[in-house]
Amino acid sequence: MTIQTPYYLIDKAALLRNMETVRRVREESGAKLLLALKCFATWSVFDLMSQYLDGTTSSSLYEVRLGREKFGGETHAYSVAYAGHEIDEVIACADKIIFNSLGQFERFADRAAGIQRGLRLNPGVSSSDFDLADPARPFSRLGEWDAGKVRPYMDRIDGFMIHNNCENGSFARFDELLGEVEARFGELFRQAKWVSLGGGVHFTGEGYDLEGFCRRLKKFSEDWGVQVYLEPGEAAITNAATLEVTVLDVLENGKRLAIVDSSVEAHMLDLLTYRQHATVAPDAGPYTFMVCGKSCLAGDIFGEFRFEKELQVGDRISFLNAAGYTMVKKNWFNGVKMPSIAIRELDGSIRLVREFGYEDFAAALS
Repeated sequence: MTIQTPYYLIDKAALLRNMETVRRVREESGAKLLLALKCFATWSVFDLMSQYLDGTTSSSLYEVRLGREKFGGETHAYSVAYAGHEIDEVIACADKIIFNSLGQFERFADRAAGIQRGLRLNPGVSSSDFDLADPARPFSRLGEWDAGKVRPYMDRIDGFMIHNNCENGSFARFDELLGEVEARFGELFRQAKWVSLGGGVHFTGEGYDLEGFCRRLKKFSEDWGVQVYLEPGEAAITNAATLEVTVLDVLENGKRLAIVDSSVEAHMLDLLTYRQHATVAPDAGPYTFMVCGKSCLAGDIFGEFRFEKELQVGDRISFLNAAGYTMVKKNWFNGVKMPSIAIRELDGSIRLVREFGYEDFAAALS
């Protein structure tokens, strides 16, 4: 099937490999795993993912509603701050609701008495080395730090959520951080029913110590008498999609430049935010090109890559690992055409599931 670029291509076979790792973690550790919709919310593949994951976790009203309506299973609601006009709908969609602060808990916990209620804790340590993404940064608004302040609320708190792993591919570092979490909040865990350890753990990465990871999760559960939850985002969809683009122009200005029909600013925003480059394969050959997006932003650059032949107008490029934090962050900057979404099924056939046009662009505005 020929699809007009740009488009995201989700590969179900690659996704299935991650899901099989999810299955192993669930079986060997006893943990429950929830898809983090903030990272990936393309519900056209939820039919596959829902067979392996226990449900979803959210960051807003719309996400928790999507999880309830499109995924099923357990639906956990979290938000940095709930608004009074939305809290009842959030509660109606959720099995568990997690409050970010004791102030929010005091304001809304009684209205959520019909479901399990949790609180986010901030242990003051994380695996992040990038301030923008560090939940334990100075003056962080993400969770409660003081166990003493939380203790008087334990008769109404069912569980806790902690998210302090960020792109953490090291089991040793995960183990070290979890030990610090236990030292700080262990007394609270003994009085809880469940603890979510959040996301950011790259347990589907090549060479990750899955056996040690599962053993550590099981020990945590047994030591504190809690059900453990994980909230994988990237780990669930690592290497499961590409962004397919076409070269529109080539030029030279001290370097060979290729302009493609997509945009980092609009379609792979995390690369720009975190000053990273996209990846291509095999990224080898005698010809080096800086591949650039078509928006007017000067820094709209996917990166420099090597190719076996000189790029020409009409050539195709596939950017790898384009599932996480792409489709959920894409935008209409410059009115650049929004990438379609396609799925490569397990039998190898490709199915177009969504196209975006001018009407979508106009409808997003007023």
